Amino acid sequence: MNTAAIQLFGPATQPLQNEFEVLTRMLPFAGAQVLELGCGAAEKTRLIAERTEVNAIVAAEVDRIQHEKNLAITDLPKVTFEAFGAEAIEAPDASFDIVLMFKSLHHVPLDSMDQAFAEIRRVLKPGGLAYISEPVFDGEFNEVIRLFNDEEFVRQAAFAAVGRAIGDGGFELVEEYFFRNRVKLESFDQFRNGLINVTHTQRNVTPELIERIRERFESYRKPEGFVFEVPNRVDLLRRS
Repeated sequence: MNTAAIQLFGPATQPLQNEFEVLTRMLPFAGAQVLELGCGAAEKTRLIAERTEVNAIVAAEVDRIQHEKNLAITDLPKVTFEAFGAEAIEAPDASFDIVLMFKSLHHVPLDSMDQAFAEIRRVLKPGGLAYISEPVFDGEFNEVIRLFNDEEFVRQAAFAAVGRAIGDGGFELVEEYFFRNRVKLESFDQFRNGLINVTHTQRNVTPELIERIRERFESYRKPEGFVFEVPNRVDLLRRS
């Protein structure tokens, strides 16, 4: 499938799903050697390790503070935590069946995105799969986040990098899938701690901007609390 077949925003109507449902439908985890790039606090790492028949997972994170926290996790025997980025994967050639990126491609430096795909291809076995999940730049949740972290350009750059990886012949597009996931928050403090006060990025948010963000966030209050439906795009690639 050529790059003209991939879409940025997808169909107007998209299913509401948990991403774990999406990835377990799309990926053959049984017995697989898996690499997760940008594992964050390892929430999805844990789900895959505990709820699938995966053989082993290498979960990599570039944020050293988060990596140190991950190293303290002792109840996931199938998981090995490592500290490296997608553009410089510390693993032998053809060593993984599956590579995962959950909302992490757009965090790769712009001039390293193509190198990241070259590295992913290198460490995948022939016919191995790369699951690239990215948030679509749209929706109410995005309208809050863009006040302090406008990612429109980097998300478009990530999308373009996926297109180049396919167009260059290193990968073929197996499936492109759009869905929405629900994010429910109890308070603005929970939002601030989870998305503004993060260790991987220095936000430098002023008190005045915090109040603007709080006001925008509060404007989306619903009877059941702060509930957002976030659009996502998954590109499932196979190493050619």
